[in-house]
Amino acid sequence: MPTSSRFVVAVHALAAMAVGDGAPLRSEDLAVSANTSAVVIRGLFSRLHQAGLTVSQLGAGGGALLAKPASQIRLLDVYAAVEDTALFTLHRMSPLRGCAVGGNIQQALRPVLDRARAAMEAELAGVTIAHIATDLARLGKFELPLKWG
Repeated sequence: MPTSSRFVVAVHALAAMAVGDGAPLRSEDLAVSANTSAVVIRGLFSRLHQAGLTVSQLGAGGGALLAKPASQIRLLDVYAAVEDTALFTLHRMSPLRGCAVGGNIQQALRPVLDRARAAMEAELAGVTIAHIATDLARLGKFELPLKWG
């Protein structure tokens, strides 16, 4: 089953903005950094903008900026903004009700999946883009803010 990389690429883009010098970042530049298409980045920017996480600066020298401090953007906010699929999906077709397993599997499995989702959301709620930017600075051995170009 295919999985989405929207969340990871969105965090990549927001982290790039956080480590930058406050200048707007163009989708083309972020696409190079994330090794994806500028069209993908623009689609993510649209979702992030709708969620109030980024703002756009138009014109020459324009691009995307964080709409609020990186310390106020939780990874859970990013996940909610860009992912539109359920973390876990139950059977597409109802299992056979008359079967001992098929008739009960969803009721047995749902609480486990609900707890797993809650644990993931709790972890994402405790980490901000500022945390990621700090880790990037430590791992990349650069000082914040990073000057692009």
